[in-house]
Amino acid sequence: MDKIYDLTAFEVREKILAGEVKSVDVVKAIFDRIEATDDKIGSFVSLNKEKALEAAAAVDEKIAKGEKVGALAGVPVALKDNMVSYGDPSSSCSKILEGYEGIYDATVVTKLKEADAIIIGKTNMDEFAMGSSTKTSCFKETKNPWDTTRVPGGSSGGSASAVAASQAFMALGSDTGGSIRQPASYCGIVGLKPTYGRVSRYGIMAFASSLDQIGPFTKTVKDAALTMNVIAGMDDYDSTLEDVEVPDYTEALTGDVKGMKIGVPKEYFIEGIKPEVKKVIDDAIEKYREMGAEIVDISLPHTKYAVSVYYILAPAEASSNLARFDGVRYGHRAADINGVDDLYIKSRSEGFGDEVKRRIMIGTYVLSAGFYDAYYRKAQQVRRLIKEDFEKAFEQVDMILAPTAPGVAFRLDDKKTPIELYLEDIFTISANLAGLPGISVPAGLAEGMPVGVQLIGKAFGEADILRAGDAFERVRGEWKLPETY
Repeated sequence: MDKIYDLTAFEVREKILAGEVKSVDVVKAIFDRIEATDDKIGSFVSLNKEKALEAAAAVDEKIAKGEKVGALAGVPVALKDNMVSYGDPSSSCSKILEGYEGIYDATVVTKLKEADAIIIGKTNMDEFAMGSSTKTSCFKETKNPWDTTRVPGGSSGGSASAVAASQAFMALGSDTGGSIRQPASYCGIVGLKPTYGRVSRYGIMAFASSLDQIGPFTKTVKDAALTMNVIAGMDDYDSTLEDVEVPDYTEALTGDVKGMKIGVPKEYFIEGIKPEVKKVIDDAIEKYREMGAEIVDISLPHTKYAVSVYYILAPAEASSNLARFDGVRYGHRAADINGVDDLYIKSRSEGFGDEVKRRIMIGTYVLSAGFYDAYYRKAQQVRRLIKEDFEKAFEQVDMILAPTAPGVAFRLDDKKTPIELYLEDIFTISANLAGLPGISVPAGLAEGMPVGVQLIGKAFGEADILRAGDAFERVRGEWKLPETY
């Protein structure tokens, strides 16, 4: 079948189940696609072709024998490089873990395998998920398939570009402050950050443990719902999960949003948002109004503190989490050392990149004696106020609509300061601080580049935002991903 890689995950799964195409042929087509395009895009840092073909052959054999197969039978899936999988390179795109291979499977990997998905490789990312551009990777730069002079976003830029370039039917990323939704917006695909406690974090290399969440990148909202059916749910290895029933998310996709109350926060339509981006979002609001949703003006007054709070709390947790990389047990170990202090200093200095060092230093500072109360404790108090803003808003509305990012993907050679890069996540960070689900759905183009509309839901309200996102897709019109680069 010509260009089978252009299909959605749901479509290719149906063709495999119907016997119209074999999973082995789908996997071969995907690897051909990667071979033809990845020198221009740079989505992947490692590939598992031999393992993937073996797994695909096993799926084909099950189908031929009439045996039961999983929900993602034969569908090729990519993983962000901070998710551990047995026997595969798992480095978080950091020199300090270069060459490390996983000794177990992350829970999401186990669930994908149980669903008969085919894992094809690991995608590029900002080192330890710290960045908004995928430029802090120790391996390479990843480019945006819509315009290879621009970034794909970050930190999950490799996963986003892989789906946008049809190198995978779906991919998993992680979202600590917007690292699924922002690159999804930049690359013109769907990106879902689930509620904190909805998807197991066991096997993800921690950046900020109270913020990190694994979620899917897909071509359509329906594919995101299909993926959530597989990866959501309880896990004995993650005590932060909530024992909340997992619905069939695909059943929520009715296309009907009549009577839904959608809040539009004034704090998300600030002076810094690009006019063309604002127009796309305004048009999306109007489409929801035409579909019968009630648009309600709301306020989230503590939004202005979100970036500051995040860049105290996330580095604080990172400084603690990354203390384990010391050159002793695993990972990079410096040569020519003179004592244990020298081992720590040289190994960490050589192994970590500039952005990771910056955040470790910030985190260590705000946790230090004399500054803990002034910064860390105060940030936790303001985090609570941000969460309470959402709780009050959800007394009036069913979900919240906002831009995903203030602009479109910026150019690779833009000399942005760290602060300017931090502000790229200004509209996504609050959902992480409050532990809420958010989805970015392609809404239109600005400057010839994709723009995502963001829907933020109540805790464990993924079904609602998937329903609203799917309804928007139906009225938005056809959405084509780029074919040439």
